[in-house]
Amino acid sequence: MYLPIEPQPTNAQAWLAAASAVQARGGDAHNVVIDITDPLAESNVDADIIREVDAFLHAHRRNSLSGVANTIFPQALYERHGAEALYVVYRDTVLPRMKQMTHDWGRYFDRLTAWKKVRGSKIEVINPLDDLVQFMKDQIASARTYRNAYEMTIFDPARDAGKVSNRQCLSFLSFKLTDDNRLLLTVMYRNHAYIARGLGNFIGLGRLMAFVAAETRADMGSLTCISTHAEIDYGKTNKDGVVEGWTNAEAQTLLERCRQINSSVEAA
Repeated sequence: MYLPIEPQPTNAQAWLAAASAVQARGGDAHNVVIDITDPLAESNVDADIIREVDAFLHAHRRNSLSGVANTIFPQALYERHGAEALYVVYRDTVLPRMKQMTHDWGRYFDRLTAWKKVRGSKIEVINPLDDLVQFMKDQIASARTYRNAYEMTIFDPARDAGKVSNRQCLSFLSFKLTDDNRLLLTVMYRNHAYIARGLGNFIGLGRLMAFVAAETRADMGSLTCISTHAEIDYGKTNKDGVVEGWTNAEAQTLLERCRQINSSVEAA
């Protein structure tokens, strides 16, 4: 059982196409597969869709698209400090604040850059993302390039196995290099909430790809996302009189507004 989506040129178009397909399945689908040709491109209509989704999330007191994207790759931190200082600033400045505010949510970049590895009788912390970047960079510069040897896991059995909530949704990332050194990324989600997270996740993954491509001198290729379960998520909570979230009807209305934005530009 799977739901293939026609490849789309940009993040916003991919999100809208995939979300609409999941919506047509009753808001729940398995093994949704979408390929995004250019996960950095953004047309005028894409920008309108992004603003619509961001305004919806803000109005319903949920994390912005930027906030969701930053869980995967902190773009502003990279632009401010550069690659060399990125990891240190994140570990010493950003991560301690996040640990105070959240449990384990929002810390994909922590999992990408800090992993415990056993060496003999000792346990050391390694940086899988930096190791991948350095390895790929050396391979591209070498006479013979290994093109299918760049993978990263997010799922951690020690932290995640057996938990039914407050666990990772992004599970695995596989980078590839084509013969002409274009960077491809395929990711797998165990569960994908398309309203709260979908578009922000695509944006964050595109930025992560761009970082790896820039640091290794590869060219940007496509992003492929496999959601082993995807949903048009909804639900409202009341915390001390503050209402958060949205109803199913409100989620459906958001998608219809985004389709109208898209079709109005196509008609013009």
